[in-house]
Amino acid sequence: MRKWFFLLLFMTTIIIFAPMVRAAIVDRIVAVVNEDIITLSELKEAFAPYRERLERSTPESERPRATEEAMRFLLDRLINNKLIEQQARKKGIVVREDEVMNYISRLLESKKITLADFIKSLEEAGTNLERYKEELRADMLRNRLIRREIQTKIVVSDEEIGEYYKKHREDYEGKEAIRLKQILIPVEPGTKEEKIEELKKLAEGIRQRLEKGEPFDIIAEQVVPGTSSLAGGDLGFIERGHMHAEVEEVAFSLPIGKISPVIRSPAGFHILLVTEKKGAGIKPLSEVRMEILQKIEEKKMIERFDQWIETYRKMSIIEIRFP
Repeated sequence: MRKWFFLLLFMTTIIIFAPMVRAAIVDRIVAVVNEDIITLSELKEAFAPYRERLERSTPESERPRATEEAMRFLLDRLINNKLIEQQARKKGIVVREDEVMNYISRLLESKKITLADFIKSLEEAGTNLERYKEELRADMLRNRLIRREIQTKIVVSDEEIGEYYKKHREDYEGKEAIRLKQILIPVEPGTKEEKIEELKKLAEGIRQRLEKGEPFDIIAEQVVPGTSSLAGGDLGFIERGHMHAEVEEVAFSLPIGKISPVIRSPAGFHILLVTEKKGAGIKPLSEVRMEILQKIEEKKMIERFDQWIETYRKMSIIEIRFP
């Protein structure tokens, strides 16, 4: 009897612990970085946000290869993150939980969304709040390490700034812009000719009222189908290339304060009023010096960081066990 009792107890133990054993076998180490490890579950979690995008953009026959390439790329990034964490620990650089949460709070405030909505958007993207916090913490550690180890050693000379300005002068050319007010009578696709004529007559009537001196702002704010919802029809400053060609041609040739003729575009009938103009011209070096300095610094930091991480990779014991 005792023999059967212990046999039954042994079998029960196997049944209870078998799922735990299988669960342990499912996960495995895919990389060793000095004293730290990276598991397959970590790699899969990092890959999750990219999975849906890859499946949408890659033919089914190419997905296995594309998936492996993406996971190798992500594994390489995880290895770099481990090296950064290790070097940060050695130098006493830390990112506290409250610093991460303060960053997220500022992000939510700037986007005017709640934490619940933010978590939902992360889940829709295939990730979660904890994973986002982990990646954010890694970025903050990286930036602090860069500032301490790299940025303080970077020097940008006046000659470099001047040379950059000469090579990229077109980037600092002030573009021609106008401040525009508009009344738009929209014409929906497929509208019959009779209706289009009615809308055109409506637009012509509005223009006549403007020519007689009625305030543009007041007419624009009246209940006219399709009128701009901005106060007084004010669209603010607009540069070339942001309007229908038919509208832009008239708008940029229109004198300040003059009412345009009725303009037909694919959107409908436009009536314009230009209130201000900004001319094109090259911004002086003194005005863009700090912007150029930051661009050169950023480029040098990226180059130095690549060299820095490569140096530590060579000095480290890294074993990759993937796939």
